Amino acid sequence: MKKTLMAVSIGIAALTMAGCSNQISYGDATEVETTDIGFGSTDLQKVAQDMTDDMLTFPAVVAITAKARPVVYVERIKNKTSEHIDTESISDTISTNLLRSGKFRFVDMGRVAAVRQQLEFQNDGGMVDPTTAISFGKQIGAQYMLYGNLSSIVKDNGKKKDVYYKFTMRLMDLQSGIIEWADETEIRKLEERNKFGL
Repeated sequence: MKKTLMAVSIGIAALTMAGCSNQISYGDATEVETTDIGFGSTDLQKVAQDMTDDMLTFPAVVAITAKARPVVYVERIKNKTSEHIDTESISDTISTNLLRSGKFRFVDMGRVAAVRQQLEFQNDGGMVDPTTAISFGKQIGAQYMLYGNLSSIVKDNGKKKDVYYKFTMRLMDLQSGIIEWADETEIRKLEERNKFGL
């Protein structure tokens, strides 16, 4: 009897575990994502594409990049929304798109400490052939700074929730302080709640 009960219990546990297993599949990364009303992958892609397209066709930027590939520093985008949004992903996508255009070069200020550590190793450690060591003070300085803000306005009356996002970016000439380019893009999302709360 005990063996039968044990076998039945194991069988039920196995069926329960099989019934609770999750199914995982790949989706299209560019497909419109509507899981919830918050800032999502579709919004990130739209913002990055809008900013890149406008910047590359703006007359002042076309003139700046006509004969040279200026060096740009990307400052972290300020998140002025009430959501936790990975704004670094937005700036990464924009800078990647601009770099792939062949019009710009970038310096990565987020890796300064790692670069310094490597240069110190090459120059002070005594382990690297001095003729192949990279010297301090040889890096190229950025000529322009790309920076931006992401803000939102949220309205919620219990039946409907409306979220408005505004993303703004600017390109500043670091020597003169002049803003050479600026643009903004907007996203509005509306969530209508089921009256039964389902």
